[in-house]
Amino acid sequence: MELRISDKISKIAPSITLSIDAKLKQMLADGIKVYGFGVGEPDFETPKYIRDAAVEAIDKGMTKYTPAQGTMELRKAICAKMKRDHGLEYNPNQIIASSGAKHSLSNSFAAILNPGDEVIVPVPYWVSYTEIIKLNDGVPVLVPTKKENGFKMTKEELMSAVTSKTKAILLNTPNNPTGSIYTESELKDIADVAVSNNIYVVSDEIYEQLTYDGKKHISIAALGEDIKELSIVINGMSKAYAMTGWRLGYACANEKIIKAMSSVQSHAVSHPSSITQYASVVALNGPQDDVHKMVEQFAKRRTYMFDRLSKIEGLKCLMPDGAFYIYVDITNYINKELCGQKINSSLDFAQILLEQGHVAVIPGAAFGTDNFIRFSYATSMEIIEKGIDAFEDFVKKNLK
Repeated sequence: MELRISDKISKIAPSITLSIDAKLKQMLADGIKVYGFGVGEPDFETPKYIRDAAVEAIDKGMTKYTPAQGTMELRKAICAKMKRDHGLEYNPNQIIASSGAKHSLSNSFAAILNPGDEVIVPVPYWVSYTEIIKLNDGVPVLVPTKKENGFKMTKEELMSAVTSKTKAILLNTPNNPTGSIYTESELKDIADVAVSNNIYVVSDEIYEQLTYDGKKHISIAALGEDIKELSIVINGMSKAYAMTGWRLGYACANEKIIKAMSSVQSHAVSHPSSITQYASVVALNGPQDDVHKMVEQFAKRRTYMFDRLSKIEGLKCLMPDGAFYIYVDITNYINKELCGQKINSSLDFAQILLEQGHVAVIPGAAFGTDNFIRFSYATSMEIIEKGIDAFEDFVKKNLK
């Protein structure tokens, strides 16, 4: 007898990012020296005052169930953060804490989508966006962007994708994988389209603190009450506070949406970790010096990596304004041979590079643009220097 799984789940692609990271970790476990530029995880330890808060929470016995939306203390801390950083007024009933920003995204789409509803997704996009939308019975509508526009969706490109079935626009700024940041005028264009067509904007702002060269992140929800009412702002603790494994994300939206998200979450996971919630309150309310120090280090790594990659023959890349990735155009490598194997795609290139060059990058196929690869500089300068040396040497010797 054949055992069958859900038709919907069978159509969901596994995360290429996590599969490459798993391969890298297996190679390291096997004693192989590998330079990892794949997964977007800060190499810094979670700041000590946050770790100490978690220990304190355990010692105080804060290990019981919390409300599905998250503790009142945490939701108030998120409200204060949104007011402090963006001038946005939210009350605790407009906030929900979840088990990571990815979980917040999933809850958001579960709350707003009906089968067949369309969600506009600019390309390139983070690997999980399209699959999360499909998991929640939505239809991703992919909108290719242009390199000359910094890979940012224009008003005209957005309008051409809007139909009677459009329910939401998915916005990611600063962007993964490109590092692009939408300006205020660009965000106003998107807001105009959303408001005039009564379309939600799911705004993933997880990299908001990681900006460089004086560039500023602006939340689209801060551009007026009309767009705020339609916005679901997604954020979390993973990137800025080096809390990837702690799993704490949050969403800010109107009360109707938050209530729906809370209903979904109450049945799925009940609530995020009580200990992580307590530590996150301390992180948000405490001094932000550690965040600023990490951003300073990311900025130095970004400049070094960009300079090195830009000088390698055949590669093209744009200097990112935010996040901690450099998106590299490998068009000149496609249809050539690497170690005697033809490069038909970014996935071919990344697999050969990892298995034989011992350098891990993420193929652009994961982000909807197959002629690119993504390097992460969320790793030490020593690894960046030696890893780029290994990458350059491998390509020079084996690309024909």
